[in-house]
Amino acid sequence: MSEFIATSIAADATDIAKVNLLGLSPAKLAEWFASIGEKPFRATQMLKWIHQAGVTDFDQMTNISKDLRAKLVDLACIEPPKVMQQLDSADGTRKFLFEVPGGSAIETVFIPDGERGTLCVSSQVGCSLDCSFCATGKQGFNRDLSVAEIIGQVFIAAKSFGQLQPKGPRRVTNVVLMGMGEPLLNFDNVVDAMALMMDDNCYGISKRRVTLSTSGVVPALNRLGQYTDACLAISLHAPNDALRDQLVPINKKYPIALLLESAKRYIEGLPDTHRKMTIEYTLIDQVNDRPEHAYELAELLREVPVKINLIPFNPFNLSDYKRCSNNALNRFKQILVQAGYTTTVRTTRGDDIDAACGQLAGSVNDRTRRAERHRARAGQV
Repeated sequence: MSEFIATSIAADATDIAKVNLLGLSPAKLAEWFASIGEKPFRATQMLKWIHQAGVTDFDQMTNISKDLRAKLVDLACIEPPKVMQQLDSADGTRKFLFEVPGGSAIETVFIPDGERGTLCVSSQVGCSLDCSFCATGKQGFNRDLSVAEIIGQVFIAAKSFGQLQPKGPRRVTNVVLMGMGEPLLNFDNVVDAMALMMDDNCYGISKRRVTLSTSGVVPALNRLGQYTDACLAISLHAPNDALRDQLVPINKKYPIALLLESAKRYIEGLPDTHRKMTIEYTLIDQVNDRPEHAYELAELLREVPVKINLIPFNPFNLSDYKRCSNNALNRFKQILVQAGYTTTVRTTRGDDIDAACGQLAGSVNDRTRRAERHRARAGQV
């Protein structure tokens, strides 16, 4: 055998990628075990070992036969994303920086609030939607995250708090797909990751505690109810199309009326009839925080089952926007409350580690050159 042929055979052998079981939804994991001649109950065992016990070494899975463990070593792996950095804020917020293949990094944030702990999860490396008030969009876009990279953020965060140990504390009680990226532009992977979050053999998070936030990808939102009954948040930020076109450019393709009608259909299609969608509204000084904006928003949402979450803008590099004043924030909220809306203000958390809402940027190997253009406009090139 020539040296060239031998080298080619060796290369082909190493090219046979092992299946990362961390990223297989319950249904797909059962299918995979069936494909290797194993019974479906093996999927349940594996889900519990990975997502409830935090075990990544097949040899430690004591209720699985040695023969099957040997087969798994040859065919599969359990690989969460690599943690590059963990930062802890003075207020208890924890931010993870994950390395992903391709020279990029993504961010994930855990926000404690009494008995509740919310994990803000990324769905893309960067974001293809260039919302003017969001740091992620200024970084450009590289690619979608895989299921393993999405659910791996939950896995690592839960493990960091000892949640996956026997009788460990349940710290991650809520998950919001509200980090880097637009979840509905990574539809299939996000849906599978949410299935793992809510499955009783995995993290067992209630459907009322898993929230998908979208800027308004209407065709995907129209399909969402066929695959999940998670909670829905609409990243609105403006009460009319003219202003939203400036803040959230996808509005030019899918205007507010179309978006709200689609979101309303999703909510009305859920099996429990008392659910409301969350309207996210970032308040930017002198841009969308005036009383007339509040009155217009109240009228816009009159026939839509909503609760409203007001978010004070968090400044970041490459943005000229400013945080609204407390007076403007309180006035805006009061108008909505008087109009009959349940209205909350998102407390800024983790801003000392750049983990506040709108500040997640990571490190994106930008395929779009958008980051370069933004830096040039800001005189930072």
